[in-house]
Amino acid sequence: MPTDSKFAVLIDADNIPDRYIKLVLDEIARDGIATFRRCYGDWTSSRLTGWKTVLLENAITPVQQYSYTFGKNATDSAMIIDAMDILYTGQVTGFCLVSSDSDFTRLAVRLRESGMQVVGMGESKTPKAFVNACNQFRYLDLLLSAREKSEVPSDDATQLRESPRPTRPGRKAVEAALAACFVDGNSSQTDLCTIALAIRDMVAEASGDDGWMFSGELGNRLAKRYPDFDVRNYGFYKLTPFLESLGIFEMRSTRTSGGNLLIYVRLKDDGIEAPAPQPAVTEAQ
Repeated sequence: MPTDSKFAVLIDADNIPDRYIKLVLDEIARDGIATFRRCYGDWTSSRLTGWKTVLLENAITPVQQYSYTFGKNATDSAMIIDAMDILYTGQVTGFCLVSSDSDFTRLAVRLRESGMQVVGMGESKTPKAFVNACNQFRYLDLLLSAREKSEVPSDDATQLRESPRPTRPGRKAVEAALAACFVDGNSSQTDLCTIALAIRDMVAEASGDDGWMFSGELGNRLAKRYPDFDVRNYGFYKLTPFLESLGIFEMRSTRTSGGNLLIYVRLKDDGIEAPAPQPAVTEAQ
């Protein structure tokens, strides 16, 4: 996406903790410029005290919305109305909806119908309907956890770098790695096994006569099929090492005349397959 894309960042403060604000702004900066920055909530409530300093520091406009009726979220309505007003101004090319509330599903669909790029951000508890209504969806709790783990003391970082890593994972190693990345039944995140199987099928279907597929095309297809797919959710920062970790692909790189590095992937001949998805474990009623 062009870096000069203009986004309206609309935050549901009643639903999202203030600790995510820096992450939200960092993430949208990857896609474009946050032209509008608005945060919605009842600022007379003591629950939102932590937000007040954060809003000032990050030049975010607070939008006051009183709760007229107990148990009803008036913030949702105010945020939806503002989104439609901004849409009709024609000043943005996309929206960033920050909430874990499924009530914004229809709004995301409506904005996409109008040609807007919709980036959703929320916690892993976000209902799947809202996730799929966005062009992209990013789980703030997973990304924040990954960021905090990367900011380890130097001694720990040295130990991590020097720890031995397997060079050729076999079937059991691949299955163990995939099983370790399953999310719990309370999360809407697409599980790693589903992603691995989808990647395998995409490469098999879209590769050329020699079996090789450009990794950039693969990444674009994954993003379109699974809005919540992000290699950082699984402990990686780039697609190539993530694909290598699955153990079912060969990798090939080449440089263009302009010096750009192109990565291609192909299914291995040994037929290693990802394990079938396991049903979520639920407590007995």
